[in-house]
Amino acid sequence: MEASEILVKAESLRNNLSTGFRDEIVKSLYAEAEHIAKRAVKTSTDEKYDFDQKIDRLVTSPYAGLPIMLLLLGIIIWITVSGANVLSNWIAVLLFGIGDYGRALFNQIGIPWWITGFIWDGVYLGLAWVVSVMLPPMMIFFPAFTFLEDLGYLPRVAFNLDWMFKKTGAHGKQSLTMAMGFGCNAAGVIATRVIDSPRERLIAILTNNFVPCNGRFPTLIMLATVFVAASFPPALTSFVAAGTVVGVVLIGVAFTFLASWILSRTVLKGEASAFTLELPPYRRPNVSRILYTSIIDRTIFVLWRAMQTAAPAGAIIWILANIPIGDSNLARAIAGWLNPFGLLLGLDGVILLAYIIAIPANEIVVPTMMMVYMGAGMMINGPSSNSAIFDLLVNGNGWTMLTAVNLMLFALLHNPCATTIVTIYKETKSLKWATLSVVMTLGTAFLVTFLTASIARLLGWA
Repeated sequence: MEASEILVKAESLRNNLSTGFRDEIVKSLYAEAEHIAKRAVKTSTDEKYDFDQKIDRLVTSPYAGLPIMLLLLGIIIWITVSGANVLSNWIAVLLFGIGDYGRALFNQIGIPWWITGFIWDGVYLGLAWVVSVMLPPMMIFFPAFTFLEDLGYLPRVAFNLDWMFKKTGAHGKQSLTMAMGFGCNAAGVIATRVIDSPRERLIAILTNNFVPCNGRFPTLIMLATVFVAASFPPALTSFVAAGTVVGVVLIGVAFTFLASWILSRTVLKGEASAFTLELPPYRRPNVSRILYTSIIDRTIFVLWRAMQTAAPAGAIIWILANIPIGDSNLARAIAGWLNPFGLLLGLDGVILLAYIIAIPANEIVVPTMMMVYMGAGMMINGPSSNSAIFDLLVNGNGWTMLTAVNLMLFALLHNPCATTIVTIYKETKSLKWATLSVVMTLGTAFLVTFLTASIARLLGWA
């Protein structure tokens, strides 16, 4: 029999194989390897191996594995939320102080107001906001993520979630790329390189945006704190806010599974690849490697990309806020034009305008909303207390609980930021897939918020 005939025969037989055939082959290979190793290798003690096994019986248990994952996720988010607020305030005070000095210097020299405003109140403030809001969460989240990676825990996450991804037609390693997406979706897209199958890698790329990055955390945290945690005692505020954010994250994970299932049965239909995961032994984390990987390779890399897109966004915000239209400005006029569509989605025109402007960087959504609501000519910090923010949004601009809920959903599901879109294009070398990532996520956000608003109004909740 010639080689071509053998290949044809093998192809015909492969279609008759059971779905677990690959798993059986891998099991037999490892069983034979273990049998040979026991005959050829003698060890003085198996104590360390037994210790790893004891831990794995707990962290990879079908009953305890997922709760442990959720607990670790909640702890990391709580630490990120609590620590990032303090660091963000420090960095904001420093950077905004530099901006005040630069603005005063330009005024003293006699630079025209519009040049001073464009540079310091537009471009510089846009950069300052992105750095002060984006840098602290990444400085906390990425080291925590890298610590779990260096410890050897993340492969256990992939093991725990593999059966879920298998049911959706995706790859178990997608869970690792999702975890990276919590820090930055662009970094999560790059992390999909660990997936060998081009089809399954595309699924991971297109669905990574359903995991909220740290750029969306400020919006989620503000809403969770002002509209949810405010009714609890002050000692519980940070825990309730973190719990609410974790709940939103779980909704994003559910949409990731749903979108992966749809893609794997439509435009990315194909046979699932074999996934053989070898759990490494637990090891003592290397602090220097963790700091280098998390700060240099991840934080600085992602921050630099975000700054490149945030600068023009800051300029656009300033221009819109300083072009007068009647008794108002161009920003308010555009927000008014968008308002009917925004109300249809349970939002308003200012929110939609903020997200259009914030395509380069999600970190500027909250300051842009505050700027337009308060009629300011540049990005501002807004009210200093939760009660003042609540009063501005609810009493001053007609927000309801539906607005807050739908904004959480929109913040979770909307289109990727410009940095992530560019990264998707570079990773896929395709304008088609980059466009699909925008259409799919934005379409999902519009559909979900519209249905939520319609049901709430139908039931008399809004």
